[in-house]
Amino acid sequence: MPNSHQEKFLTKILLGFGFITAGILLIFYTSFERNQTDDWYFWGIVAAFMINLGLYCLLKAFVHKVKSDFIRRQKQREQQKTFTSDNEKLS
Repeated sequence: MPNSHQEKFLTKILLGFGFITAGILLIFYTSFERNQTDDWYFWGIVAAFMINLGLYCLLKAFVHKVKSDFIRRQKQREQQKTFTSDNEKLS
């Protein structure tokens, strides 16, 4: 059975980096391409929202990575227990 937390980790980390990159590029776009008289509040809020959404996705990715590692360790412990109990039965 594939580990769904590992798959969620990969998608969330890619989304996180994508949103952060898009937010930074939006800041550069509004800084250099837009007129200084334009309403910069809107663009600042959009950029801040994108960066915060990216950070949120990265934190969610970290949580899924930790869960994935816990599941992997638990499976290793269970395999180790069954291996040692099988060896004791054979002795």
